Amino acid sequence: MRVLFAGAPGIGHLFPLVPLARAMRALGHEVAVASMDGGEPVAGSGLPYLPVAPGVDWRKEIREAGRTRRPDLMRRVVESNSADREAFVPLAAHVNSAVADAMVELAARWRPDLVVYDYQFPVALLAATRLGVPAVQHDLGFVRTPKLRALMLAEMADTFARHGIDQLPEPADTVDLAPPSMAGSERYGCSMRPVAYNGEGALPDRLAGPADGPRVAVTLGTVAPKTDGLTRLERVIAAAAEVDAEFVLATGELDLGELGTLPDNVRPYGWVPWRALLGTCAAAIHHGGSSTALSALDAGIPQLVLPDGSDRFITADAVRERGAGLGAGAGEIGPELLDRLLTDGALSRAAREVAAEIAAMPSPTAVAERLTGAAAR
Repeated sequence: MRVLFAGAPGIGHLFPLVPLARAMRALGHEVAVASMDGGEPVAGSGLPYLPVAPGVDWRKEIREAGRTRRPDLMRRVVESNSADREAFVPLAAHVNSAVADAMVELAARWRPDLVVYDYQFPVALLAATRLGVPAVQHDLGFVRTPKLRALMLAEMADTFARHGIDQLPEPADTVDLAPPSMAGSERYGCSMRPVAYNGEGALPDRLAGPADGPRVAVTLGTVAPKTDGLTRLERVIAAAAEVDAEFVLATGELDLGELGTLPDNVRPYGWVPWRALLGTCAAAIHHGGSSTALSALDAGIPQLVLPDGSDRFITADAVRERGAGLGAGAGEIGPELLDRLLTDGALSRAAREVAAEIAAMPSPTAVAERLTGAAAR
């Protein structure tokens, strides 16, 4: 069977697709991943990469759609830093429409038997419908997507009609990575264990061994957001200086030079495999990316989520409501908060409970067998 994966061009959208894609390949199926400019890093997973509409920029197209088509929505997106998902996804739908012809042509050329797509890339659902093959939506974390999918598809109705599809389709199934106790009342689709894929590479030797004391992994994305003139990262570092623990900054290519001399217990490491690092840590601090949070839950350690926009407030709420971590704004970061993260036994117990729950979820291999079996019938 030929299975085409497709997603919006970003690590946070494409890397979560890798475990299921690899599982399908291990079962003997032919697999490829398609995305727009910016999606190329997924090729580092060893999966074949197929470019969609080269030269079309996802972010520029969203800004253009907001400027020319839906300025009302763009105002809400800017004011919320994309946290208003009901305003953001219709703009993302216009980008999907802009690449619809290219996606349909790619799918017709590659001829998949099954399509699996990130929920923000329903143009792949359009292409699958044109081909008459099933499409499965792959959710990314804690965002409940049925309403958002309806908004996107309604915004794309003219594009579907232009391709001969008058009745908006629904996916044949939905893959849900949220642990059941954190999915809220809106349960749907096929639950799948969130297996981390953070790129290739091993931990540096210094981090691979046991830590001498409590270790805390820190990542706030590749561009630390500013709040009141100080970044969240700066505030974490300042508070960490007063806490008896080692803090490992996994900050990718972010230039930390302007931060000056770091405290002795704060060590920068650039890009490291996040899930592997968490296996050596007592806690995590991060910006609220869904895969970042799911990795900490899988590791069974408490986490402090410092959201700044997009769907990251939803992640923070899910973690806090489950009791598996804390959420805070930049102004709340201080030594007392970090001490609580490391010493509150209730947080650790809840995190371990969710880790056990994740371990019991169906594996990517089990889900791959279910989806390909259904597609073959």
